[in-house]
Amino acid sequence: MTLITLFSAPKPFANPRIATIQRNAIQSWTLLPDVEVILLGEERGLAEAARELGVKHIPHVECNAGGAPLISSMFALARENSSGDLLCIVNADMILLPDFLEAARRSRLLRDKFILLSQRWDLDVIQPLDFSGDWVNGLRSTVHRQGKLHRPSGSDFFLFPKSCYAEVPPFIIGRAGWDNWMIYKARKEGWAVIDATPSLTIVHQNHDYSHLPGGKPHYDHPDTNENIRLAGGEANVRYTILDSTHQLAGGKLTRPKMTSKRFMRKVELFLRALFFFLPESAVENIARPKRWKKRIQKILNRKS
Repeated sequence: MTLITLFSAPKPFANPRIATIQRNAIQSWTLLPDVEVILLGEERGLAEAARELGVKHIPHVECNAGGAPLISSMFALARENSSGDLLCIVNADMILLPDFLEAARRSRLLRDKFILLSQRWDLDVIQPLDFSGDWVNGLRSTVHRQGKLHRPSGSDFFLFPKSCYAEVPPFIIGRAGWDNWMIYKARKEGWAVIDATPSLTIVHQNHDYSHLPGGKPHYDHPDTNENIRLAGGEANVRYTILDSTHQLAGGKLTRPKMTSKRFMRKVELFLRALFFFLPESAVENIARPKRWKKRIQKILNRKS
């Protein structure tokens, strides 16, 4: 048995830049002990890449009309074919280092039901990585010199015990909303939401959105509206790392320190609970701080 089953639905390997990014990421996963890797889907070049990298490939994943894999099918296939106690869905552009494994082990010892996530480091990577020698410290040094810590709104992996997320809606992968719902679901069920940012260096290799229609980010894709509907509405896709209940630092779980952003998020959740009886559009206008700013700016513009 392994400890962790990593599963992902990579993009086609047709674009040389995307192919390099994905091979870098997947190879980093294979170097972790006690980990197995499952790649899902029938995208161009995926079967060949799986054979090359020595990982499991399951082609028959359910997709929407546009050919994008469904999260529900991905979870079911990973669960059925996993030999690990922990499951982890991860984007195929994310490089994982050994500290990822240590964070998973520590979280498993401290909590029975949890979801582990963290902020990522964004880095420009344009060539295959050299995984020989002391590549871990070399990459970590490059990341802290040239990379940028992503804001807490992005989540590119979710690690959790098999007992969690037994059923998920048929969200569409690669579109917005489903990842926010993952945090909402954990909070609703009372599971620990563990932010491991202080303990991990998770590396996101920067890329464009040429794989999506019109080259636009997934937030602008029509399928995102379907994900929001499946999640139960706008309120349930507002959850981010700011909603974590714990932080993993120094091998211990602590409560996150209060920051201005966390405080405003708590205010937002309070307002949503207070005005739950109003239509969703009205609650959005009342509860979201960014909309306050826009309304205040309009008032000021009128006066001037």
